[in-house]
Amino acid sequence: MPEKLYRHIFWDMGGTMVNTYPEVDSALAQAVRAAGHPIEIMEVAPLTRRSIRFAITTLAQRYDLSPDYLRSAEQAVKTRWEKFPAPAMPGVHALAASVAGKNLVVTHRDRRSACALLEGLRISVDAMVCAPDGYARKPDPQMFAVLLEQTGADPATCLAIGDRPIDAVAAHAAGIDAAMIFTPGVPLESEADYTVDTLTELLPLIAAPESGAGARE
Repeated sequence: MPEKLYRHIFWDMGGTMVNTYPEVDSALAQAVRAAGHPIEIMEVAPLTRRSIRFAITTLAQRYDLSPDYLRSAEQAVKTRWEKFPAPAMPGVHALAASVAGKNLVVTHRDRRSACALLEGLRISVDAMVCAPDGYARKPDPQMFAVLLEQTGADPATCLAIGDRPIDAVAAHAAGIDAAMIFTPGVPLESEADYTVDTLTELLPLIAAPESGAGARE
């Protein structure tokens, strides 16, 4: 039995709940190629794992492209997701269903895109904060703090799950333990408390509804 069981999960969205990276990486690479520059997906992947904004800025500078040109490629993917959502990450439904408390989302994604993905994949959450609604982006902990205040959750009973180093930095700044999912072939350093290859590896850390009374309050 793990030393600590968590009652609430703070979820990142892209790359954590939803497998968005393959399509975004491909779209950005294709846009760079269309502008006349050879590029491989594995040049894009380490950049998007820091953030999509960072990837666009870096690629624009590296290949002398307009950031708006690359943002339009990303937006085309997001528009497509409204009808054809990216696939759910393996294990997300099982892990979310196992939570005794609340499933909470902190994302840089705009609310329209986030809701379309969640609804299309039938993923239910209790509350969500989106940076474009006027909140600071991670690694700033503001979005975590807002949800902690809204729900009254004790940070010590929460686990934040993400796929980028900034997810763990933001969680720790809010007093929340962090888990990080690694992308195969994309080495990243992280201060996360737990590192896993799949979401199901985190199941032993979660206080299930039937065991909620024994979890930390």
